[in-house]
Amino acid sequence: MPAGYGRRPSGACHDSVGTVNDDQPQLDAPVRGTRPAGLSFRAGLWTRFIRRILRIIAGLKIVRVRVVNRGVVPSSGPVILASNHISMLDGVFLWGALRRRAQAIAMAELWKWPIVGFLVTKGDFIPVRRGDADSGNDALARMENALRHNGAVIIYPEGRVVPPAESVRFKPGVAVLAFRTRTPIIPVRIVGSNELLPLKKFRKGKSFDRSKKVTLYFGTPLDPENYPTPGDLLRDLRWSIYSLG
Repeated sequence: MPAGYGRRPSGACHDSVGTVNDDQPQLDAPVRGTRPAGLSFRAGLWTRFIRRILRIIAGLKIVRVRVVNRGVVPSSGPVILASNHISMLDGVFLWGALRRRAQAIAMAELWKWPIVGFLVTKGDFIPVRRGDADSGNDALARMENALRHNGAVIIYPEGRVVPPAESVRFKPGVAVLAFRTRTPIIPVRIVGSNELLPLKKFRKGKSFDRSKKVTLYFGTPLDPENYPTPGDLLRDLRWSIYSLG
């Protein structure tokens, strides 16, 4: 079996949240609501099923995947995984690389897509409408609740798919979330998925190139206790992600 995938369940993801002002982190009192359905036993069954399909794909070498330093991800307890975002396939690869369930966020449009909408509903993904402050704050609250139930959450701080040659500011929500819950952030860098399935404007007539290899790098966890402000943590996180590999 390729090095990319193991045999235990994982989680999935898509987009990011960034509606909270970094200068006003709003460190509210702890909130602990109902345990998220995305961390339930039923969600775990869905995760195992989908992950088995990913293992088959990897085993058939339809796509070559390599995962580096996955062992930094704890098998239990709250953790935030923050990744760069260069392809619509990033969530699939990160989902397959993990060995535990995770609460995921995704762009709200996915709920309208055939098959995909069914899967994100069953997985209890968290929808977020880009540019909508209420949607972003609701997603942030739901992720906070998942962390307070010892879950894992996955976020793309860039907030959208960004070509490797382009640079954008990170959304502050991930750092605010880490401060609120005192949860470490694990930086993740994905390399090669943009060549496997490029953005439409970069495809040059070829929509899927299975000859390309995808690599996922997991970095050293960043503890919010070591930073005076969310802004300091966010800057270090950005540097950590881009320096991996």
